[in-house]
Amino acid sequence: MRESERGSARERARVRECERKRERERERARERERERASEREHARERERVRERARMRVCERERVRDRERAHARECVRESACERERIRARERECVRDSVRERECERESAREREHA
Repeated sequence: MRESERGSARERARVRECERKRERERERARERERERASEREHARERERVRERARMRVCERERVRDRERAHARECVRESACERERIRARERECVRDSVRERECERESAREREHA
């Protein structure tokens, strides 16, 4: 083999090696991008999980608020009912007092008659 052919063969081998090296670099870059994409997807999934957890907390708070509001309403209704009962009892007492007064008045009228 002549010197120029050997030089040309070495040059072709060097070019092929450079091409292989560039292809390995491109493959490593693609792999790094796949890893970054996978990390981004995992981060999005973690955020979705956190958001679902926040939604569950919010729903529990809404349920608790509704239950508290209902309990307050029941207490108010109970207080109103107790007040109505007391008012009826007072009215009954007033009626009894009036009735006794009427009976005494009638008795006095009978005595004077």
